[in-house]
Amino acid sequence: MRIIDARWPLLLGLAAACSSGGGGSSALHDGAIASDLAPDLPTGLGSGGASGTGGSTPGTGGSTPGAGGSTPGTGGSAAPPGFWDAGSIPIAKNVMMFVFLNRTNGKYADDEVYWSFKSGSISELRSIAEQASYDMPANSSGRMYVYLCANTDTTCATDPSKSKYFDFIEHTIGPTQYNGNTTRVDAFGIKIAMRLHCADGFDDAVGENYATFLEDRALTFQRFIDAVPDEFKPLAQAPHAPYRIVEPGAEGFKAGGPYANYYDSFVDSLWSANAFTIAKPGPNGSGLGSYPDLSAAIFRHVGNVAGTFDPNGKLLDKTLWKDSSTFYQAAPADYYARFWHANALGGRAYGFPYDDVGSYSSYMSHVNPQYMLVAIGW
Repeated sequence: MRIIDARWPLLLGLAAACSSGGGGSSALHDGAIASDLAPDLPTGLGSGGASGTGGSTPGTGGSTPGAGGSTPGTGGSAAPPGFWDAGSIPIAKNVMMFVFLNRTNGKYADDEVYWSFKSGSISELRSIAEQASYDMPANSSGRMYVYLCANTDTTCATDPSKSKYFDFIEHTIGPTQYNGNTTRVDAFGIKIAMRLHCADGFDDAVGENYATFLEDRALTFQRFIDAVPDEFKPLAQAPHAPYRIVEPGAEGFKAGGPYANYYDSFVDSLWSANAFTIAKPGPNGSGLGSYPDLSAAIFRHVGNVAGTFDPNGKLLDKTLWKDSSTFYQAAPADYYARFWHANALGGRAYGFPYDDVGSYSSYMSHVNPQYMLVAIGW
């Protein structure tokens, strides 16, 4: 199933899940957490592989240019059991239960951590202290926002949705199906990880890894600046910092920006090697919505070898996405995306719109979902 819009990685519709799933009881036991219900599956944040992910995971092998300093969790660092401990999880009366976990390391109290969900006549905005779980109904193209709002901040304390510290997850949820993901396609705002558990024992987590959750936000920003080439450093600096690390197209890589033609040299070699008859992309690799594999090849800096694609842009080399250690090995490449893969659970992240190519994104899809644990960090 293909992404419906190049700007949003959410996969809509209720197509078949990544694994067959199905069966099993739909009820949860009070006090149960994922490790209780599926003791044979990974329990640590950063554990990496779980059923239904497909393919190898980026950020786990090989060195990549522009790394600069340590990048926690490239291979996945396990969280202590308490990280995902949600206590008693209510049994969902609708499709599934969302449970929100304050993992800000004491920076924000529960009454300063908010979640928000709107769909049709539904409009919820609650602090974790007020309501730490939400019984999610079926809905499409849904977004759930999270906000950090200090009680001393009079502006956002009046309306937490006005906080400059925010982020979101996105999903389409059917009567018996979950489809959704975390996303860094637009920006990094708040550290988020989410763990899905389904009736058949499927248990998977995506988002920032535990090592990233442990560090202070200022260190995350500085590590990004240290890890990327000069062209990408402004993404994490003023006026975006300290609130956001924005995607390249929101800064100097956009049309008219100093790095609008950043990918041109590689695009030229890619087009020449494969004798493409299609038009070259615009600034920041734009305009290739009909060619997801080709778009991903540009950002990952792979595929400039004869026979990788046919002249019409169709992928011929089915092994291109097999080894993630070949990605981001030389400039020009999307080092913004590379950073989020290197700091994500199992290396899976949405760093650009078609990052799902090769099953490297943070997208999860499975039948009979029971609950989603959402960790919110600083």
